[in-house]
Amino acid sequence: MNKKILIVGSVLGFLAVVLGAFAAHGLENSITKDAIETFQTGVRYQMYHAIVLLFVGGTTFLSAKTKKWMYYFVVLGVLLFSGSIYGLATNELTSFDFKTIGFVTPIGGLFLIISWVLMLIDFIKFKS
Repeated sequence: MNKKILIVGSVLGFLAVVLGAFAAHGLENSITKDAIETFQTGVRYQMYHAIVLLFVGGTTFLSAKTKKWMYYFVVLGVLLFSGSIYGLATNELTSFDFKTIGFVTPIGGLFLIISWVLMLIDFIKFKS
């Protein structure tokens, strides 16, 4: 499971860099500055959680069960939170109205919060 977590963390980090560059250079003349800032919020949270997955996959301070659940919550959280933000920020460029699925953004955020709480609980339980 650790290898899978590390690979997905690396992919999410790579994609965050690519999407951040795309927002800064590819979208600058296509969407408003506010929309670019919104897009970059999605990029930031994706990168934060890519780094968290790299930590989770490389640490021995978390149980295998916690690692597995954190992995699922982070991946789903990033997909729902950052993914919906990307769609909402670029909404005017597509024929699909991402505002209709905007309700998934806070659900994704909740999943990200849950992953942090799971880590905290495991750290509290950890016996050195």
